[in-house]
Amino acid sequence: MRARRVGAGHLRPRQPGGPRHRLVVQGQHPDRVARASDPDADIVCRHRSQYRPTGPTGMVGLVTDLNIAPGGSASVHVLHEGYVGRDGDDERVAGTVTLIIDGTGVIVVDPGMVASRTALLAALAGHGPQASDVTDVVFSHHHPDHTVNAALFPAARIHDHWAVYAGDRWIDRDADGAELAPSVRLLRTPGHTAQDISTVASTPEDVFACTHAWWTAGGPADDPLGSDAAALHVSRDLLLSFATVIVPGHGAAFRPDPSTPR
Repeated sequence: MRARRVGAGHLRPRQPGGPRHRLVVQGQHPDRVARASDPDADIVCRHRSQYRPTGPTGMVGLVTDLNIAPGGSASVHVLHEGYVGRDGDDERVAGTVTLIIDGTGVIVVDPGMVASRTALLAALAGHGPQASDVTDVVFSHHHPDHTVNAALFPAARIHDHWAVYAGDRWIDRDADGAELAPSVRLLRTPGHTAQDISTVASTPEDVFACTHAWWTAGGPADDPLGSDAAALHVSRDLLLSFATVIVPGHGAAFRPDPSTPR
């Protein structure tokens, strides 16, 4: 990624207060949470919640009762391995693009810059879905190398850190703990940017975290373009507390070990 950066896009003022979501990938999955100011009010978390995002931008996730384990129903497939610089050309950059299938959910994470859109769609079709079958797109953050190809998936809802975008509807909701499918959740994990989120998927054997908390398996230890080094290390600690496979922003999936940058 080059030093030139873009902002977070069109943002709206946020209001304080609101719920802390439960996040349970194995077992029963709560679909509704109550607003803290109105304990009798149910708010649908699956794509329909319309309350203002909670918690300040840049705060690491506040999800309570974190219990994420293998044994879920999702399947995870890396469609495109990202990179920063290629063949001696440091202007070439591509994001890692990931497909998650869980029940009726067909989710693409970070459909950003790639050398060939045709090759990306062919990789998707190789796992069964066509572009029109994709139900959800997730932006880990608002840099174009992770978002620029979202329009390849015309039927998809788009998720970022504080809203769901469906057609001409802007549906406010905090991504932290939001459920996209029975075994797929979002978590707020700032550091690279203040708005970063990670997509967490439980498969029968593993827990995957699709995240820009790492560019590659090697880190780097300190993100040269990060917005908050302290928050980044807290986000990494959170993800490493449960993830068995990391899908980083610009590289191949890897299993964390003692050498993984914290």
